[in-house]
Amino acid sequence: MEYTLTQCEAAPMEGETKFCATSLESMLDFAQATFGMDTQVKALTTNHLRKSVAPLQNYTLLEEPEEILAPKMIGCHTMPYPYVVYYCHSQEGGNRLFEISLGGEHGDRVQATGVCHMDTSKWDPDNPSFRVLKIKPGTAPVCHVFPADNIVWVPLIS
Repeated sequence: MEYTLTQCEAAPMEGETKFCATSLESMLDFAQATFGMDTQVKALTTNHLRKSVAPLQNYTLLEEPEEILAPKMIGCHTMPYPYVVYYCHSQEGGNRLFEISLGGEHGDRVQATGVCHMDTSKWDPDNPSFRVLKIKPGTAPVCHVFPADNIVWVPLIS
């Protein structure tokens, strides 16, 4: 709980818009306020098409990731708390959004949503991504796949 409260109460980094949503309605309100109240929005999630009983497994790309062209996006991540809290944020800096087909070594098939943060120069140097990837802020993109319980909002382009 302390971690969630700390994240939700912290000031956004430069170029970031953030909000902690406690309902799907408040999350949708944030998305529409961010994109413009007259903008239609679409929610993207990661879906397990076939799921094995193995809790952990390695995954490989089944095909080339398909980029989803969106002028802006909002990532909403579930947070540990006694009730539903989503940490939603939008960051400037040329993020790229992808639909990714993955195959698990135990037969899982996943249609995943992934994002690459192209500019990490304003990120906290203590962000675990830098330690895992052995890079420094601003030197390389950081890409990740969204878990099935996370949501990415994009404006519908007509």
